[in-house]
Amino acid sequence: MSAPAAQRRAPGPHPEAARVATRGSVGRVPALLLVPAVLGAALLVVPTVSLVLRTPWGDFLGQVTSESVLQALWLTGLASSATVVLCLLLGTPLAWLLARVDFRGRSLLRAAVLVPLVLPPVVAGVALVTSLGRTGLVGKELYDWFGLTIPFTTVAVVIAHTFVSIPFYILSVEGALRAAGEDLDLVAATLGADRWTTFRRVSLPLALPGVIAGAALAWARSLGEFGATITFAGNYPGTTQTMPSKIYTALQSQPDVARTLSMILLVVSVGVLVLLRNRWLTRP
Repeated sequence: MSAPAAQRRAPGPHPEAARVATRGSVGRVPALLLVPAVLGAALLVVPTVSLVLRTPWGDFLGQVTSESVLQALWLTGLASSATVVLCLLLGTPLAWLLARVDFRGRSLLRAAVLVPLVLPPVVAGVALVTSLGRTGLVGKELYDWFGLTIPFTTVAVVIAHTFVSIPFYILSVEGALRAAGEDLDLVAATLGADRWTTFRRVSLPLALPGVIAGAALAWARSLGEFGATITFAGNYPGTTQTMPSKIYTALQSQPDVARTLSMILLVVSVGVLVLLRNRWLTRP
């Protein structure tokens, strides 16, 4: 074997070792970057640590098992579960439509999906009242024709949670569908499969990681929803009072109870982060 060929085939340094060596040779971190980075980390870490340290752990079980807290827990679990179901039933077809069908107005529809992501929660609640309230655009017809009143009911809680949560689900599933590409869909079509069969047997299984991640994000967003819910559904114990609403009420007169309830949602949030660790916590 010639010397040039041997040099071409000689193994080089391991990529990870080369990366570490490169990082170690670029010099010290400048203070202009290190100081704001430390302050930013402290801003994120200190409040969470303070909540853990200031939670009254001795009274934790007694406070969590009180009747009002159990009612808020039950309603929050019910609303978040119903929200995930609605996201699956309504969001999955909409995500597929945005990812796979080219139609006029698709960009406008995607923009409408994104609006709740940046809309202030209270404004979202006002929008829901304007559309589904007793004198709203749709709510007036529901009341006149069927005698249905949606605001300040448990149904209103689910609608508010779904309104603010479904964009997270749709974006996650649409991204998964676009990442999977349309090649296998085209192959299925050439083999005689219609679009429903292709969606059920090809597209949806390929997008399953996005479906799971989107469902987890929607569930977590639903658990923390407050502004739209209290505006559209109110804060009635046993009917519309969810955990965030209960925390807000307790903070004014029982700060220890508010910290205990906040700790519950913090644990749930960390659990969602662990569930999605492969998406957010792994290094590239």
